[in-house]
Amino acid sequence: MSSIIQLLPDHVANQIAAGEVVQRPASVVKELLENAVDADATDIKLIIKDAGKSLVQVIDNGKGMSVTDARLCFERHATSKIRQAEDLFSLCTKGFRGEALASIAAIAHMEMKTKQDQEELGTHIVIEGSKFVSQEAAVLPKGTSFAVKNLFFNIPARRNFLKSDTVEFRHVMDEFQRVALAHPNIHFTFYHNGSEMYNLPAAGYRQRVVGIFSGKTNEKLVPVNEDTEIINVQGFVCKPEFAKKNRGEQFFFVNDRFIKSGYLHHAVMAAYDGLLKDGSQPSYFLYLQVPPNTIDINIHPTKTEIKFDDEQALYAILRASIKHSLGQFNVAPVLDFDRDANLDTPYHYKDLEAETPTIQVDGTFNPFTDDKTNQHYSKAVSSGSGSSSGSGFSSGSNSYSGYSKRVEPTASWESLYVGLDTESIESSPFTFENEEVTSSLFNDGEVETASQKTYQIHKKYIVSPIKSGMVIVDQQRAHQRILYEQFLLNMTVNQASSQQLLFPLNLFYSSDEMTLIEELKPSLETTGFVFDEAQTDHIVISGIPVNITESEVSLVIEQLLSDLQDGIPASSYSQNDTIAKSMAKSLAVKTGSYLTEKEQDNLVNGLFACKDPNISPFQKPTFITMRVEDIDKKFAI
Repeated sequence: MSSIIQLLPDHVANQIAAGEVVQRPASVVKELLENAVDADATDIKLIIKDAGKSLVQVIDNGKGMSVTDARLCFERHATSKIRQAEDLFSLCTKGFRGEALASIAAIAHMEMKTKQDQEELGTHIVIEGSKFVSQEAAVLPKGTSFAVKNLFFNIPARRNFLKSDTVEFRHVMDEFQRVALAHPNIHFTFYHNGSEMYNLPAAGYRQRVVGIFSGKTNEKLVPVNEDTEIINVQGFVCKPEFAKKNRGEQFFFVNDRFIKSGYLHHAVMAAYDGLLKDGSQPSYFLYLQVPPNTIDINIHPTKTEIKFDDEQALYAILRASIKHSLGQFNVAPVLDFDRDANLDTPYHYKDLEAETPTIQVDGTFNPFTDDKTNQHYSKAVSSGSGSSSGSGFSSGSNSYSGYSKRVEPTASWESLYVGLDTESIESSPFTFENEEVTSSLFNDGEVETASQKTYQIHKKYIVSPIKSGMVIVDQQRAHQRILYEQFLLNMTVNQASSQQLLFPLNLFYSSDEMTLIEELKPSLETTGFVFDEAQTDHIVISGIPVNITESEVSLVIEQLLSDLQDGIPASSYSQNDTIAKSMAKSLAVKTGSYLTEKEQDNLVNGLFACKDPNISPFQKPTFITMRVEDIDKKFAI
């Protein structure tokens, strides 16, 4: 029997490996940016077109590569990061597998330009689907430039599975932010379709966080700093009042590498225990430094998962350090009954030297001089036994009597009522303004019947009797259906009414959130929002829909941004449908809310007035019916 096992050609093996390493344009951005960081670059430029589908280019001023290295770097398992297996436990670089460039070159048109500082000429290489098209010497600046064009050009099935440009751009933005946050000492520049998105000069950790997430972020940050033998924790957590519904701005960096860890996230949430509203997520930017031999990075091709030697100790230290920072900066309440908060020294005063207070004395002041303001006062001297004449002191009490006010005689209080005929004042019935003066819309019997119509159970369900039995309505889902159809009707048919605010609202968001809001602005205006202006980091709202309160505006927009993280639908109807669903979910009455009898009636009547009362906007049943026959069967023996 002939042999059936054979070695795969290199280009086929590279395409298989590319399925793990390169999932979307953001994967290419991550690998190229990390290679630039490993090359000791101090200035890195990222240029993309069409969310990275047409072009991803990374230019750095790093050490560059020689002619041999330039050709060898596209081979599988060719790397300059490690030499032997033991090096995996002392990694100080981002990459170490040696698969990224080979995988990218296998599924795209790739062009590389590189030059070392001591060389006069550099190397220019063009590759198309793992095939070397050309290699020649060229006059180039120091550093390396990778240009990846037409991603997945030879795998059309993978290209068809890419999402819209908005979604892919958000993933690219996430990868750029992760690398830029981990390395604040590097100057990063980001361009998309010719527009500058970010220009981040080298700075400290706080300046880098503020530079990426707008200037309003600065007042939200609480510094965290703890140094132990096991771990060094630095970074920032945000104040509880700025917590969000989504988990967008949450970053863990271990040895300057972005990671995802549900275990460490639980430690952060434990530190915020009792400080957050239900469902809120705190933002944090935490940099952990641990010995390289205590972690294992070689878990997943994306290298975002890490195994720690002693996770329990890291959990305890991280939780305690965050709790300490929240308490130190008076964010968390302190249970110290002997402490007077008014005597605490503010942090911006603690390093200042104490100064002697200045005292101003009026040497001409004489309390015994007679002036015009005190002319109606007369000096009085107490006449006790043994007192010296005119001394003003009593020997018995040894106290100064001061001045006494001269009281003019006044008429008796009975004179106030002279001339009033007390017998004519009789109690008579009065008609008060707050009494009900309008007639009732219903007869007493009808009102009594209506008041007994619905019942609320466990602040979650509304029971309403019907002829054949009873209806049990889920109050939250029913209100979602009512609001959803109202919003959808306003956006598609009617012009929504708006209520003007006395004081406009200023809401601050990050740059990518502002981009999303700009795209949603026309649809939000049809629901009743009125925007005065939109800056780079905040929006000004002067009018809101009539069924939204001022305190709910930020929650509605925050929920909307969270629901549209995966992109805005292309069609206008789908976009309006998504916005209506999101706003209905934010504003609907929640489970656990008490409803009056009138509110229960309005909710039940409004539900059955909807076009589709059977299901909520999220395809869940809004009510169930129980017939009398079904109840009888429960009692049958």
